[in-house]
Amino acid sequence: MPEFLPLITPAIFAFAFAVTVLGGFVKGTVGFAMPLIMISGMGILIPPELVVAGIIIPIVISNGLQVARSGVGHAKTAFKEHWRYVLVVCVMILVSAQFVRSIPSDTMFIVLGVPVVGLSLIQLVGWRPRITPQWRRPFEWVAGGLAGILGGLAGTWGPPTVLYLIALNTPRDRQMSVQGVIYGLGSVMLLLGHLQSGILNAQTWSFSAALVLPALIGMWMGFRLGDRFDQDRFRRVTLWILIIAGANLIRRGVMG
Repeated sequence: MPEFLPLITPAIFAFAFAVTVLGGFVKGTVGFAMPLIMISGMGILIPPELVVAGIIIPIVISNGLQVARSGVGHAKTAFKEHWRYVLVVCVMILVSAQFVRSIPSDTMFIVLGVPVVGLSLIQLVGWRPRITPQWRRPFEWVAGGLAGILGGLAGTWGPPTVLYLIALNTPRDRQMSVQGVIYGLGSVMLLLGHLQSGILNAQTWSFSAALVLPALIGMWMGFRLGDRFDQDRFRRVTLWILIIAGANLIRRGVMG
């Protein structure tokens, strides 16, 4: 029997499987939100620490595929341009991941829910920050630090990265390459950080590994069917669902 079954029933695993397929589908369709969907969805029935453990290996694999799709040459160019942001994101993911196990469960629901709601609202209203060239370097350090803290605690450094690239007025055709590098390296740091923190351990790694298959199934469906959807409408519906799910996590944290 898989090692995660003492922690989670087959019925709840089936629920996690379905949530992960949905997350992969959205990522394949619009290119974002898989960790947010997995956190907000699985958090309805699954303990926070196990939710964080569950997203790790699917994130590593899916982001590795994104880097491969964007091409190694583009990845090198993206890293040279944004190495400061990448560095501080990776360092802060490693550092903040060590604090997850010290956070009480009720507080952890709030830690998971607030970024989901906040980042979804920011994208929904279409806020587009702008940074002038003279402020770029301090902005890279500060934005990278905040993204890394969210990444280590909740696995959600993707939306802050999108806002960072928008603020720098990065051309759309280059954003995917840059995101691939940041997500790919960040996910490796998340893996290493939670191996060190103990979140990913002998009991939880198999649960996380088992969610790779539904993530890939969902991404494949998203790649195949994405062109059939109104991208903007699908994105807005997804964000509203995330806001509702994230608000439920916050409610659980506040009410206990």
